[in-house]
Amino acid sequence: MLKYYFDRRKETIMKKRIMAIFLAAAAAIGLCGCNGGEKKDWDYIKDKGELVVGITYFKPMNYLDDSTGELTGFETEFTTSVCKKLGVKPKFQEIIWDNKTFELESKTIDVIWNGMTVNEKLGEKMIFSTPYIRNKQVAVIKKSNADKYKDIESMANASVTAEIGSAGENAVLANETLSKNYNGSAAQKDVLMEIKAGTTEIGVIDYVMAKASVGDGTDYADLMIVDNVNLAPEEYAVGIRKTDTELQKKINSAIDEMVKDGSLKELCEKYGLADVYAFN
Repeated sequence: MLKYYFDRRKETIMKKRIMAIFLAAAAAIGLCGCNGGEKKDWDYIKDKGELVVGITYFKPMNYLDDSTGELTGFETEFTTSVCKKLGVKPKFQEIIWDNKTFELESKTIDVIWNGMTVNEKLGEKMIFSTPYIRNKQVAVIKKSNADKYKDIESMANASVTAEIGSAGENAVLANETLSKNYNGSAAQKDVLMEIKAGTTEIGVIDYVMAKASVGDGTDYADLMIVDNVNLAPEEYAVGIRKTDTELQKKINSAIDEMVKDGSLKELCEKYGLADVYAFN
């Protein structure tokens, strides 16, 4: 039943994305035909008055508030503040994380702003903003398995999952022990659901998500972070099309303003991210 849910959810998102890609392609053709050539990225964004932001749902970055159903989170507020400085409105769009590069290049989204890890491979396909969060990947297990899994060596025969296309997956595949019994999941929140359901024993996810989502007082009170397993130190940044250096400069300028006036640090503190704030 759980696998059926994951498959159906991924299929629904994919259908929506295919339609969006067709519409984006049609819009791009229209721009070329009407203007004698394709508009520059920033002009294209400015003229439509909105920045389409590719996200996935995970706390504390972008998630739906339990009481209001409204999108909220650190990245949601951060993006909204930057967009205000740029004079455009944010439009948040859920994507399949493994398709993020394709979504960006096809212009179905304008940026990826969702706790995205900077790495060399992604750098071949996009440019980045100034990094604003220092993060790492951690292992999450059931509390009942605390004595069983205390370090990587003890996980040699365990089933492991991480979000497909994520820094967590990269960390797992780079580790000979963790990659032995690995199967990918569609999203980080699905990783937690699988651990809770007992369909996998170990999940590798972002520290910032883990600290907000597991343990006492959360929906996953029966899960915990393994203290002695810290994988892949990393930095978060906004992913931007390689051609849009002007947007990169504008976003970086807005980030710089928020660092100087203290508002970015305040957002980090609000969402429990003070310990990973990149400008300390």
